[in-house]
Amino acid sequence: MTLTWNVPEDDYNAIRQWFAEWSVNVAEVDFVPARALFEDNVASFGTHMDVVEGLDALENDQWRSVWPTIEDFSFNLPTLKVAISPDQRLAMAVITFSSTGIGPDGNRFNRPGRATVALSRARKNAKWKAIHSHVSLNPGTPAPSHGKRPAKL
Repeated sequence: MTLTWNVPEDDYNAIRQWFAEWSVNVAEVDFVPARALFEDNVASFGTHMDVVEGLDALENDQWRSVWPTIEDFSFNLPTLKVAISPDQRLAMAVITFSSTGIGPDGNRFNRPGRATVALSRARKNAKWKAIHSHVSLNPGTPAPSHGKRPAKL
């Protein structure tokens, strides 16, 4: 199977909307709706964890370690690149993001990065869900951020 970067417009728009929703979830430290965007058996890695399998591990080991500590998170939707399988049931997306980190002294700093997400769905026109995510900071960006924003319930 070969993925193509020539993605049907409706699939591109659906995946763009997926990132728009996740962007709001991160910015608002809102874990519950973010979980609905991912498969339960998602496999991921990131700044605060080695490879983990499972949505609970992703939320507890990565999301809860980062989202409350940063501000102004936003995926840069114009940078989105999507590849899709011929049966339109598997997609890979790459995108950049911006955020603000908080130093131990309270000073804010730019915290740009990028993400790769693999998405799947049971059938064409079904809702996309992530089966893999990797979110990382741009080289040279300080990883620790020291904000303490509360999570939504």
